Amino acid sequence: MSKQIEMPQITLKAARVNVGLNLVDAAKKLNLSPTTLIKWEKHPGDLTPNQQRLIGDVYNFPTDYIFFGDSLELKSM
Repeated sequence: MSKQIEMPQITLKAARVNVGLNLVDAAKKLNLSPTTLIKWEKHPGDLTPNQQRLIGDVYNFPTDYIFFGDSLELKSM
């Protein structure tokens, strides 16, 4: 049985910072209020697939590499 390799993922906030956008500029590009973007970054598991695609398009970053779950879990090696 082969072990499936998991794709590394970063947080929504890290994706924003990675593309060089501050909170206000990213919110403008996403046509959101900064308050809404903060909520999205704190609770990425609540985003719809369309909202996830919007983020990927605006950040020009593959959504497969952004964590859209409810909580982060550290795994020991």
